Amino acid sequence: MTRSDPTPGDVASCAPVVETARLVLRRLSTADADFILALLNEPSFIRYIGDRGVRTRDAACAYISDRLASSYGVHGFGLYRVELKPEGIPIGICGFVKRDVLEHADIGFAFLESFWSRGFAHESAAAVLEYGRDVLRFRRILGITTQDNGSSTRLLEKLGLQFERLVRLPGLEDPRRLFSLSFDRSEGA
Repeated sequence: MTRSDPTPGDVASCAPVVETARLVLRRLSTADADFILALLNEPSFIRYIGDRGVRTRDAACAYISDRLASSYGVHGFGLYRVELKPEGIPIGICGFVKRDVLEHADIGFAFLESFWSRGFAHESAAAVLEYGRDVLRFRRILGITTQDNGSSTRLLEKLGLQFERLVRLPGLEDPRRLFSLSFDRSEGA
């Protein structure tokens, strides 16, 4: 894996944030509107993450600017576009979300259903965890799933996160499963 340091405020950067053997993760920009429109309207996204009400390209541009890309400037991290190497085809998003109601950032991921079951979610999430630990210097990372999302639960557990408890998040009717992973900073840090 290779990586570059984040550049806060540079929301239009095309430079890779993280690379793996098969994938490149980059910051999202409004140029990704068609992809984000498709992803946010996948049945699995609506079921397990939520209906964001984004139904047009203009709404996708606004969602990227207001909800996704703004995180890079505010927090120095966010969700990243996951694309296939070398084609550059976007297949999903993976990265970190910082919620006001939680002390630590949580890892997030979502992929177009046509790219499920090929190891892309694990590959990108493992690389993002390493990036969070080594570059962003996170001491702890959270993960959140709906109670019925077995695939995401298995992925979080495979990545080393452990179930802690059920939590209620603002604006969500049902409680979510909260997972966590702590990094030992005493080793060479």
